[in-house]
Amino acid sequence: MHRSSKRLASILACAAVPVMLVAGCSESGSKDAADASDPSAPASSAAKPSPSLAPAKYAKLPDPCTVFANGTLKQLLPKPKSSAGEKGKTSDPNASATCSWYSSKSEGVDGSQFRWLDVSFKRYDSEAAVNATGEKRAEEFYAKQVDLAKATKDATKVKSGAVDGVGDAATWVTYNMKSKGNDYRNQTVVVRADNIVVTLNYNGAGLAGGSTPDSSDLLKDAEKAVKEAVEAATGKPAGPDASKSPSGKATDEAKKDGASDGKSDDKSAKDGKDADPKDAKS
Repeated sequence: MHRSSKRLASILACAAVPVMLVAGCSESGSKDAADASDPSAPASSAAKPSPSLAPAKYAKLPDPCTVFANGTLKQLLPKPKSSAGEKGKTSDPNASATCSWYSSKSEGVDGSQFRWLDVSFKRYDSEAAVNATGEKRAEEFYAKQVDLAKATKDATKVKSGAVDGVGDAATWVTYNMKSKGNDYRNQTVVVRADNIVVTLNYNGAGLAGGSTPDSSDLLKDAEKAVKEAVEAATGKPAGPDASKSPSGKATDEAKKDGASDGKSDDKSAKDGKDADPKDAKS
């Protein structure tokens, strides 16, 4: 009887083990459920939603080959191969767009005058994935374009300054470049207007003994043209809002004496490489 009692106690003790485990799990589950419903419980580690972003101001871009008045093209390109220009390829014309022209005017025994003009537009939407508005993204691209315009390989006498009366921010960059024995004068103007960035490149050279054009004259023409391009993109006069007006206007003296030394962008480099009009892109 004594042995039977000990064996029975042992069996009961073993049988109690799973019951205790079940009870323990049941208690733990109840505690978790209570914590989940308890406002004082620690916050979950789920990612917080991104703050709402203001929509980009401009939703489309203009046809880049139609942004300049005929008179402007005639002034910048005395004898263009085609006044219609050559439109660049793009997968989304409302995200990026470009157009280019070139002109070669013979001056008889005095050689010829070569001119190259191109304009590009870049538009940004507000992007929740990077938590940035279209304007902020355009600001970053604008800064990169200006830096690139100061970094062209083999460029000399690089100068830059602010452009007044256009967009929310605008910078001109000028530099000289020699190619195939010809001296080129290159002008790049970069403008940001809200979520759109406009980059205009304009260069000239005297070929076959032609006189080298004056940089300050080319720059004045480039600034006039870029204002037309910005107006075409925004549908309003190129001037900035009063609260965003760039400080200071680049004077003719500053444009000649300049300050910022550097090099220029890949696209500007292309502008200066073609000494023969037949080798240039139309």
